[in-house]
Amino acid sequence: MKHLTIRNVPPKLAQALQEARRRSGTSLNQTVLDLLQQGLGVGQPRSNGLSELAGGWSEDDFLEFQEAVAPFSQIDPELWS
Repeated sequence: MKHLTIRNVPPKLAQALQEARRRSGTSLNQTVLDLLQQGLGVGQPRSNGLSELAGGWSEDDFLEFQEAVAPFSQIDPELWS
């Protein structure tokens, strides 16, 4: 494997890299590799964790939600007279 040295990393970038490292729970080297791969479109895209919140409902969950919010689409004629 090729080794790469990066010099003169601005303080804000170094801090952002450290924060990304803490969030991912990986080494700084692995964090930089992951970010480079993502930025250059090489390998798998990085997950932002939102998949756990979006698109994960079962059909029953969706129907229950639709039922719960249905009253919000009804118009009360008394409020518009």
